Amino acid sequence: MNEFHLRLFITGRSHRGETAARNVRQLFGETLRQPYQLTVVDVLETPELAEASRVMATPTLIKESPGPIRRVIGDLSDHAAVLRAIGVEPRQEAEGGNAGE
Repeated sequence: MNEFHLRLFITGRSHRGETAARNVRQLFGETLRQPYQLTVVDVLETPELAEASRVMATPTLIKESPGPIRRVIGDLSDHAAVLRAIGVEPRQEAEGGNAGE
């Protein structure tokens, strides 16, 4: 199974950013149980990375691999919508879990 490479852009230590990071970890680690690598980028500390990735709002999640590259904006609390947006089909057992919340 391919490892997902994800990049989450947040603004400082905001509630929305922390919620988005927690939701990504829950979705990939607990619900999908997929191997993943998450890089959290604070746009206040490294604005050049946000500009290079054309991030216009935070939080923004970018699925860099496996391709194609996809992005989602928001707190990522709707796991089913996040999966649709990044083009990932949940495993059968994940569908009965938090994927439909």
